[in-house]
Amino acid sequence: MTISTQRGTTEPRPTDSWAIAPADVGSAEALALLRDYYIDVANSYYRLHLGREGTAEEIETGLAGAPSDDLAPPTGLFLLGRYDGEAAACAGLRVVDATTVELTRVYVRPARRGTGGGKRLMAAIDEAARALGAERIVLDTRLDLVEARTLYTRHGYREIPAYSDRRYAEVWYAKDLVRADG
Repeated sequence: MTISTQRGTTEPRPTDSWAIAPADVGSAEALALLRDYYIDVANSYYRLHLGREGTAEEIETGLAGAPSDDLAPPTGLFLLGRYDGEAAACAGLRVVDATTVELTRVYVRPARRGTGGGKRLMAAIDEAARALGAERIVLDTRLDLVEARTLYTRHGYREIPAYSDRRYAEVWYAKDLVRADG
C-alpha cells in the first residue's frame, strides 16, 4: 500500500500484509533468512570492531558454528514471517526448561523494516512461547544491536543479570508472559 504525499510522490506505508507462522527451520526459505540474519549481525560486529565487512570465509565459518537445528520440536520452534507472501522475517524459540524459552535469530529483512513486521513478529513470539508452555522468555544480545534492543524493550523485555556466558552476549533480557486466560 502506498500513500500520496503533498509533492505527488508515494512512500511505503505499513500494511496488514504480514503473516507469521511456524516453519521448518531446515527449509530453503528458513535457511536463506538465517543466512541473511547472520550476515547482518556479523557484518555489524566486523564494521564496529574491525572497520570492515566480514569475509566470505568468516561468514561461512560463523554460520557453520551457529547451527539452528534445535529450533524445531521438541527442543524449539522456528517462526517465519511473510510480507505479501514473500519470506521476510524470522525468529526462533529454544526450550530452556518447562516454563522458559530463549528467543534467538530475530530478523526482519532491511527492505521490510518499518512495515510493522517487528511488531507482528513479537506478538507471534509471545503466542508461540505460550503454546510451548512458557511463562518466561529470555534472550541475550550485543550492545551494538541497538535496533534489536529497542524492539525488545518496546515489547516488554527488561534487562536481567547474565544467564549465559556466550562469546558475543553483552546484555540479557527477560519477559514474563501474561497468560491468555488470566
